[in-house]
Amino acid sequence: MIPTNIKALILDMDGVIWKGNAPIGDLPATFSRIRGRGLKFVFATNNGTKTPEDYQLKLSELGVDVEPGQIVTSALGIAFLLAQRHPRGTRMFVIGENGIRAALVERGFEIVGVEDAPQAEAVVMGIDRGINFEKIAEAALLVRAGRPFYTTNTDRTFPTPRGEIPGSGAWLSVVTSATGVEPMVAGKPFPFLMELALDRLGTSKEETLVVGDRLETDIAAGQAVGCPTAFVLSGVGTIEEAKEWKPDIIAESLWTLVE
Repeated sequence: MIPTNIKALILDMDGVIWKGNAPIGDLPATFSRIRGRGLKFVFATNNGTKTPEDYQLKLSELGVDVEPGQIVTSALGIAFLLAQRHPRGTRMFVIGENGIRAALVERGFEIVGVEDAPQAEAVVMGIDRGINFEKIAEAALLVRAGRPFYTTNTDRTFPTPRGEIPGSGAWLSVVTSATGVEPMVAGKPFPFLMELALDRLGTSKEETLVVGDRLETDIAAGQAVGCPTAFVLSGVGTIEEAKEWKPDIIAESLWTLVE
């Protein structure tokens, strides 16, 4: 199903590789086939809750061995974006988990909590499973006061084996509704993660296939940078919705795509 000119894959994770902690299909067999075809690959995910090393461990537990450099997250993306706009030591009010916090600290930023929120010079939002009213309220107050506003991604939902739960975009909408301010976005569908992934692969956009389950993020991001795209039905999107986006390939799963 993969065209013969394709030399590399940019793979989403949630909805393509797993749902929650449950693998989608036989992952060792799938990646054995990918490697057997001589295809290079990187993962590019809007989920910035974990570090590349965390994802490396999770993939290893599921039988897929990769290097941290093969994993590009929206947390890395937003840390790079912030480094272009703010000096080291800038105080950031962060709604997010370890992945984004580690990426910001590595870039030399200072993270402040709810207690010290008024000192923050910018607001950064991502997925945060410890989110509460205090965090949302402080973010809204800071944004309304004119602090620069950033987010890792705008995914409205997050797939789990039981179904979709609120994602970063759902919580983000509370702050945007309360302030009337839209954030700058580092993740998909904006092209930055795709460009970073292409740089790590060393392949051209024409020979790199973007694989994802979200039309409005994965497929849109691939199309934005001019890569061919493959939409898989193992996540949140449907074949009916795909007609509007016109991905180059539609497959049931990553396994059927590479068989």
